[in-house]
Amino acid sequence: MTAAVTKACETLLDLACRAVGGSVVAASDESFGFKERLIEPAEPAFVPGTFDLRGEVVDGWETRRHAPAGDWVIVRLGVPGRLRCIDVDTRFFTGNHPTAASLYGAALASGDDPCAPAVQWRPLAAPTALKADAHNPVEVADHRRYTHLKLVIASDGGVARLRAYGDPIPDPALWAGVTVEVSGIEQGGRVEHCSDTFYSDARALITADRPHNMGAGWEARRRRDIGPDTHDAVTISFLTPTDLDRIEVDTSYFVFNASREVCVRGTRDTPSPGRPWWALSFEEIVLPRTRLLADARQVYVVDAPAVTAIRVQAYPDGGIARVRALGRPTEAGLAQLRARWQAAR
Repeated sequence: MTAAVTKACETLLDLACRAVGGSVVAASDESFGFKERLIEPAEPAFVPGTFDLRGEVVDGWETRRHAPAGDWVIVRLGVPGRLRCIDVDTRFFTGNHPTAASLYGAALASGDDPCAPAVQWRPLAAPTALKADAHNPVEVADHRRYTHLKLVIASDGGVARLRAYGDPIPDPALWAGVTVEVSGIEQGGRVEHCSDTFYSDARALITADRPHNMGAGWEARRRRDIGPDTHDAVTISFLTPTDLDRIEVDTSYFVFNASREVCVRGTRDTPSPGRPWWALSFEEIVLPRTRLLADARQVYVVDAPAVTAIRVQAYPDGGIARVRALGRPTEAGLAQLRARWQAAR
């Protein structure tokens, strides 16, 4: 896989991550390193010379030596969807990484036992040799929706993290007749463009959790070209056209550096080859230019039909912790969801 493809996958949601509800449900062995560490949101770490009763402390899943037929682990995805790239991350495992790995997916109902012999595990990619102390990205061409992921290592050894990047494919029945946070990353919302990410990644704006400090939001550098209309901006796309009725702008923990004002504009257009999201016209005023409070959650009633994406304009710069756009998918939007659902089965 090329570096460009790997970078593109990293802009997608990690469907397996504990932060979105993922869980490691079973493993053949975890003698040296706990299986649950595979899906921790934090990057792996290692302090040489730190020991406990299991041996040297590792930040990952590690099995005992001399496994007769390799080992395996099963992860329930926090957000079911189409897998595009899986990273078998062996960082800090040098003389004890597995030699190779195979990846399988399954689509199960919530009550099904993923360890049952009858489970149909479909291969997602050809067996892949693993490098020590490195990211090992594996591209997935399968277009189907999966709920579970199985990693089978060809030998014993250790894996630090298992990242399953892909696209959420929600059940359209769960969207019909209810208000949905369509900007949320778990519902397929995506940050498509941002004018400035000097201090932090704008994708923090659409994460599901509440902010816990200033670093858990989006903060731009200080602008020195301040004028009446000077602003930074973030474009957030939705999975399907939506009639918006609420916008939340949360500046929690931004006390002395929150954005002074915000304006939210919308579009009913969609991108096409040679015309990406940032080139579209955002003419719909979803929320007019409004003064913001620092360190506060602010919710606004809006009325913006059939919006496909919003552009959040922050005046002149500063910090915002979360942006949430809520509404109901249009009839055409629900039809798109149903078609997407059927195509992924």
